[in-house]
Amino acid sequence: MTIFTIILLILLGLVLLLIEFAVIPGVTIAGIGGFLLLAGSVYIAFSELGIIPGFITLAVVLIASPIMIVYFFKSRTGKKMILNKNIEGKVEFVNKDKLAVGDTGKTIGRLAPMGKVKVNGEVVEAQSTGALIDPNTEIKIVKVESNKLIVEPIKI
Repeated sequence: MTIFTIILLILLGLVLLLIEFAVIPGVTIAGIGGFLLLAGSVYIAFSELGIIPGFITLAVVLIASPIMIVYFFKSRTGKKMILNKNIEGKVEFVNKDKLAVGDTGKTIGRLAPMGKVKVNGEVVEAQSTGALIDPNTEIKIVKVESNKLIVEPIKI
């Protein structure tokens, strides 16, 4: 009867861990319960059956848990739960040959504080030095960073 109890506790613990990883992410009652059932099965094996069966049970629990989780996520059902998309985006860098500090241009849209500006025929992402800048306002480049310009309005 004790061996049946140990096997049942191991199976229920593994099922609860699988529910924890697949259905209810985070630390929930299912995960805590799964660990407690697995620990309980090891404790019963040590206390009721002795040291050798206890270590065998411990080895089964320590080996079966990761194998079950890896096998589940490699199965067809588990693959449906994993995001397999690659991000194809890239950062557009400022062409420092065409744009320099002191160049002037116009805002395309409102800079609040980020927006698009057109300087020397190039449309680039820009950031104002502080205040909001309305569309079609003359601006001057204050600083050129790798992926944006820092601009301020030209005061007339």
